[in-house]
Amino acid sequence: MSRSVRLLCAGGLVAAAGLAQAQAQPDAPMQRVEITGSSIKRATAETASPVQVVGRDELLRSGKGTVAEYLQTLAVDGAGSLPTGFGNGFAAGSTAISLRGLGATSTLVLLNGRRMAPFARADDGQKSFTDLSTVPMQIVERIEILKDGASSTYGADAIAGVVNIILRKDFQGLEVKGDTGWSRYDDGKQNKASITYGRGDLEADRYNWVANAEYFQSDSIANSDRAGRRRHIGMGDLRPWGFPVGTQFAGGYISGTNNANQSPAGSIRNPFTTNYVSLPGCASVTPTTDQTGANGGCLYHHSQWRDMQPEIESLNLYTRGTFQVDPATQAYVELGYSKRDTSFTMIPPHFTPTVAFPPNAQNPQGFINYGNLNLLAATHPQNPFGAPARIRYLAADIGPSVRHADNTFKRFVTGIKGNAFGWDYDAGFTYSKSELQLRYTNMLNMNVMRAALSDPTSQYFPYYMGAEAYRNPASLYAALAVDATSNSTSSLSSFDAKASRELFALPGGNLGVAVGAEHRRQKLSNPSLSGSENGSINSNYVAAFGDSKVSAVYAELLAPLLKGLELTAAVRYDKYDNFNSTTPKAGIKWTPTRAFALRGTYTEGFRAPGPAESSALSQSTGNSTVSDPVRCPGGKPAAGGATLTDCGFSVAAVKVGNPNLQPETSKGYSLGLVWDPFDGSSIALDGWKIKRSNEINPMPYNEAAALPTAIRSDNNLVVNGVVIPNSGTLIMTQAPYRNSSFTEVSGVDLDVRQRLRLGDYGRLNLGVVISHTASWKRQESATTSYQFAGTHGNCDTSNCAGTPKNKVNATATWDIGAWNVNANLNWRDKMKNILYEGRECGSTLANGQPGTKDCEIASFTTLDLSTRFAVSKQLTLFASVNNVTDKVAPLDPLTYGGISYNPMDASGAIGRYFKVGAHYKFF
Repeated sequence: MSRSVRLLCAGGLVAAAGLAQAQAQPDAPMQRVEITGSSIKRATAETASPVQVVGRDELLRSGKGTVAEYLQTLAVDGAGSLPTGFGNGFAAGSTAISLRGLGATSTLVLLNGRRMAPFARADDGQKSFTDLSTVPMQIVERIEILKDGASSTYGADAIAGVVNIILRKDFQGLEVKGDTGWSRYDDGKQNKASITYGRGDLEADRYNWVANAEYFQSDSIANSDRAGRRRHIGMGDLRPWGFPVGTQFAGGYISGTNNANQSPAGSIRNPFTTNYVSLPGCASVTPTTDQTGANGGCLYHHSQWRDMQPEIESLNLYTRGTFQVDPATQAYVELGYSKRDTSFTMIPPHFTPTVAFPPNAQNPQGFINYGNLNLLAATHPQNPFGAPARIRYLAADIGPSVRHADNTFKRFVTGIKGNAFGWDYDAGFTYSKSELQLRYTNMLNMNVMRAALSDPTSQYFPYYMGAEAYRNPASLYAALAVDATSNSTSSLSSFDAKASRELFALPGGNLGVAVGAEHRRQKLSNPSLSGSENGSINSNYVAAFGDSKVSAVYAELLAPLLKGLELTAAVRYDKYDNFNSTTPKAGIKWTPTRAFALRGTYTEGFRAPGPAESSALSQSTGNSTVSDPVRCPGGKPAAGGATLTDCGFSVAAVKVGNPNLQPETSKGYSLGLVWDPFDGSSIALDGWKIKRSNEINPMPYNEAAALPTAIRSDNNLVVNGVVIPNSGTLIMTQAPYRNSSFTEVSGVDLDVRQRLRLGDYGRLNLGVVISHTASWKRQESATTSYQFAGTHGNCDTSNCAGTPKNKVNATATWDIGAWNVNANLNWRDKMKNILYEGRECGSTLANGQPGTKDCEIASFTTLDLSTRFAVSKQLTLFASVNNVTDKVAPLDPLTYGGISYNPMDASGAIGRYFKVGAHYKFF
């Protein structure tokens, strides 16, 4: 039982009653803890907690390029995860997983059972998370996913669960692997090469050393590379599908009196009538030839510039040395280094943003609405009115802005483990650091912009817009277009120690006990982009700073009360700088027969406010899709000048750190069974519920939009000649962080596996994993709640990817001779195209009808195939095809992560993707 307790301390994932016997008898597959390519183990090796195990072969056979790309196909992943293609988000250049859709902050990601420094920029300006991009894929041994909530062993903040990525530790030989991939359109090319070397036998040589190097390169894909080739994919212009002119990826139109969008030709407001008039030359500055509905403006679409997938270049290095000091003592050291550079092209800047920043003496309100300023001087050559005038201008002449995110991650671990005085122990020190360098090109120096438009005495005056931009000298652009930079760091240092042993005998076996302690310190310095601190560039202020310490102790018991009846119990105490918590966990597993087991767990969790949420020095401005409650009540444009654009568009919200926030707490429940009804069969069924109370959220954007503090333009609604005050176009809201009432998520997981022996035709392994989300409810207050299950939300704290009720992963693996053939089928359910249950349709056609069929986002299915052929013991060739049927991602006009498609359906935007490669073992 000591072996079981050691595993319990190391991960809390595998209780291995009978493990030693199973390892000694490889012909007893029902007893094995890990089955290659299977997420379900036999009932005799199951714990009370539901755990999904992804084996090395399963990961490599998938054809996916990175660990994150694979994990985000799993049914347990939900809204709030960060895909590679989400380049316009706060944490562009990173990737993350969100178990149960509760967000990356509530998902604890470990490497070899230990924490890593979070990515140096919080997603949505709030959510701290571990960047999966730093993990080398080729040297992964397995991934264990604890799905029942908080872990007393790893941390009470693992409210949604734990993802433990375990790398190879005892390897001998030399292997090289390389592959290359391309889409059916011969773009999006990826290249990967890795080398792994290990030497030394712990028993014979008293040491083992393994080293791995992995290089990855991926070309960017522009939306324009798909526009017109895959129906709506990459199309900012959705008029062919019946949508109005003013969708979120369109611009340049004039909506009516005193209401115009940024135009690449430039629009000027008549100061006497308040009507906008477009400058001539539209055809020369935009490829959009159909100007129907522009109302005299100059239409353009984001797909003209914006990328679908970023350009990526990364290098991952990892090494581990293990030294057998004496028969009872082992020392080890790990070193990791990751360098990942990404670049993502966005649209050009516009001259009239509303930017938010910390209030100062010059601007106590903390924002500047450039759109409400008369920027164009009366004497400007392009001003026909002879009086100062407002403008709306997208500076296409400056060119698109490119977001460069270069992240360096370093990790060092050293420790000692062994046996002393009857205890198995493991103690170690870990230090890791994430360094992020951001550089956004073609940002605007707003002071130069204002002088160039409105100050005739300035050396930069006049700036010519649109078709006459060729008149501007290079010296003007050199002063106007600037690179905005930010250098952020996040570090984590920790010491942990744990020990376990057997105590006295119980009727079902020996009682096992484990104790542990941990102390960690986390620092974050995330300054905002240069120039954003006072509104002098066209970017909002986003910054977070923090320095926190946590000390913890925990204890666990594994009690086989009777033969077939096992109880587990654990308790953890955490001491934060300003808070403390005691969180228990308990589980029960009853195995009345060898082939059948019932199990259940109860957990409690605790998460203290992060630096982005609680520090008075922290502020961010995020975006979310909303329906303006003032200009679009009940989903219908209000009289007096509102349009369908007001009923669904992206709006900014300022979020400021709140030092008075209280911690989040959680309670989680799981109840399930594991059954092996036939030879080679395995079934696991688990119901689960997680309730996260005192939840830290920004005020929902739709509520913030109704506040009188919302920032609006002065194009107020006019009804029967009466102006309705504070009813202009919504520009920005203030959504402060606050403790909501609770979020409760519940559902059912089903995992079915079948192994078939086909004689001369080899072996066939079949499996299906189904995750059903029955409810995803956020209770904001006693009177206000939001149900997101089956809808497009939650958009306030995710990338608006939606919360489908059902997700399915199905696999089939056939081994015959030297061949292996693998098929993966991934399916997500349809979603209502609404922001939350009970709301009107989130997007509307020009004729007023729902914007998608039955106001739904269609379901999406992809089939991936891969094959391997062992040419010899040394050489293996492999190939894969992702999205074999070339399914097109469903039309999604509401999301903002991808242009007209959901970012989680990226494989349906890229199209069929091919990959070939080789793996060679030298010895």
